[in-house]
Amino acid sequence: MQRVMIIGQPGSGKSTLARNLGLRTGLPVVHIDTIHWQPGWIERSRDEKTHLCYEVEARDRWIFEGGHSVTWENRMARADLLIWIDRSATLRFWRVLLRTLIQRGRSRPDLPENCPELLANLPEFFRFMWRTNKTARVKMQQLVATAPSACRVVRLRSNRDTNMFLTSIGYSAGRTPRD
Repeated sequence: MQRVMIIGQPGSGKSTLARNLGLRTGLPVVHIDTIHWQPGWIERSRDEKTHLCYEVEARDRWIFEGGHSVTWENRMARADLLIWIDRSATLRFWRVLLRTLIQRGRSRPDLPENCPELLANLPEFFRFMWRTNKTARVKMQQLVATAPSACRVVRLRSNRDTNMFLTSIGYSAGRTPRD
């Protein structure tokens, strides 16, 4: 396992899984939000995001979590493992609310500096999540269905699935749970 692509809708647990998998494998982790956003919640242009994604995807080793679906085909062609975290909308909305409350006023580890979680941003983000709920899931189903045979596909639908998957990975040589 050298290149891992993680997809899922907001609040599904992509960033958390990527961090945990990175700790276990030693693979470098890239969060799409660090490509999508610049400090101060300034969104990059579509072309700039695409260019930055292609740069990451060209590397030999990575765990790349998140969207910018225009680059998914290229990313999947390079990946040897595709993980789809497929969780219920109710759980995902709850998780987004919880992380916003817990991280309020601070930038999450998967965001650039000076992108603090703000309650004021939550209604707009919830509208986005609601608007894209079905279409995004269909897009992910289609991506999984077209995965090349050389790319292992894992679908995680529960905390139990995720824990079993992580346990099956174990830790690479010289790494421990405390690293």
